[in-house]
Amino acid sequence: MTDRITHLIHHPYQPPAGFEAPQPGVFKASTVFFPTVAAMRSREWKDKSAYTYGLHGTPTSYALEERLATLEGGKECLLVPSGLAALGLVALSLLKSGDEVLLPDNAYGPNKSIVEGELMGWGITHQYYNPMDPEDLEAQISSRTKLVWLEAAGSVSLEFPNIVEMVRICQRRKVLTALDNTWGAGLAFNPFDLVPGASSPVAVDISAHALTKYPSGGGDVLMGSVITRNPGLHLKLKLTHMRFGIGVGMNDVEAVLRSLPTIGLRYRAHDVATRSLAAWAQTQPEFVQVLHPALPESPGHSHWMALTGGEEGKAAGLFSVMLDARFTQAQTDAFCDALKLFKLGYSWGGPISLVVPYELESMRTAWPEHLLRGTLVRFSIGLEDVADLQADIAQALEVLR
Repeated sequence: MTDRITHLIHHPYQPPAGFEAPQPGVFKASTVFFPTVAAMRSREWKDKSAYTYGLHGTPTSYALEERLATLEGGKECLLVPSGLAALGLVALSLLKSGDEVLLPDNAYGPNKSIVEGELMGWGITHQYYNPMDPEDLEAQISSRTKLVWLEAAGSVSLEFPNIVEMVRICQRRKVLTALDNTWGAGLAFNPFDLVPGASSPVAVDISAHALTKYPSGGGDVLMGSVITRNPGLHLKLKLTHMRFGIGVGMNDVEAVLRSLPTIGLRYRAHDVATRSLAAWAQTQPEFVQVLHPALPESPGHSHWMALTGGEEGKAAGLFSVMLDARFTQAQTDAFCDALKLFKLGYSWGGPISLVVPYELESMRTAWPEHLLRGTLVRFSIGLEDVADLQADIAQALEVLR
C-alpha cells in the first residue's frame, strides 16, 4: 500500500490482548468482518456463538444481555430501544389474528394503547381484568386467550396483585404470562421463581423491563429488555426481533453497563426515601389516601409482603396520593406547579424526583373505591435529601390551604 489513506484504513496494528478494566469494552459495528467465505456462511448468531452483523449483537450487547438475564433470574435476553418496545416485541412475536390478550385494568397506559390500536387492527382482541381479583382473571380466560400481561405493582395507582395465584391460574390453563417487571427491576422479587422451594415452579414466561428506569439510573437512556428461561420462546422473540431490524446503540448499552453495578444501592436508596415520604404523606389532611405497597392501607399490601419477604421487602421509588375530592383538577395541577425540587416529567428511577398529576377518567374501565376519593398525583423519588423533598411537598400544599 503506497497511499497513506488506504494504509490508514487498512492499518495492520492490533492492540495486545489481555487488557482488563472495571468496565467492558465498547464494540460498535454495523459491518462485521469474516476471515473466509466459509466462516461467513457458517457463523450462527442465534446462540451468540459468533458475530454476523451489528443488529444481531456485538461483545458489548452480549455482555449486557447476559448480566440482565442473571439479574432477573432468566437465561435469555434481548435488548430493544425502550421499555414500550419490549412490550410491543412480545405482542408481535406471540399473537396473531383471532387470538386474545388479557391485561390488568391498571396496566401501563401505552401497553393498553398497543392492544387498542395496532392489535385490534390486526384482528387480535383484548379484555381487561380486575388486577386484584384472580377469579376475574380466570373467568376471562378462553380458548382464544394466548397471553396474559401482569404488573406488580400496577402502573400509577400501585395496587399489588396476587401475582402468584394469577401465574398458577395461567399455568393450569396453559396460557403464557408476561410481566412488566420495571417496578421490581429484578431486585424486589424473582419473576422466574416466585415461590422459592415450591415443588412445582411458579414462574412467569416472559419478563419485560424498561431499562430506562433503574438499570440506567440517569434519566438519559432509553432501552428495554425481554427475558425468558425457555429457549423455544426466546427463539420466537429473537426471530421477530431480527425480522423487524430491532437494534440498540452501543453507546447506550455502555451507559447501562456502567450503571448496572450500582443498581442495588440506588434501588435501596430510592426505596428507603420513598417509604419515609409516603409515611409522612399519610399525616397530611389534603391526602385522603397514600398508595404504596409497603403501607398496610395500600391495596395488595399483603401480597407485596408475601412476595418480597415481609416488611423488609423491597418496594421501589414510587408512591401516589389521592387528594381530597374537594380539590379540583385545576387545584391539583396548581399544587404540582408549586413544587420546586420535584420536576414535572414522565419516567422514574433517575436521580431527580418527578411528579405527574393524572386525569383518571380515561385510565380504567372499572373503578375501585380507593380511586373514587379525589384526584391522583404520582411521585417518583430521586436521590435528593428526604428532608428537602418533604419540605418541598409541604410548601406546595400551601396553595391548597
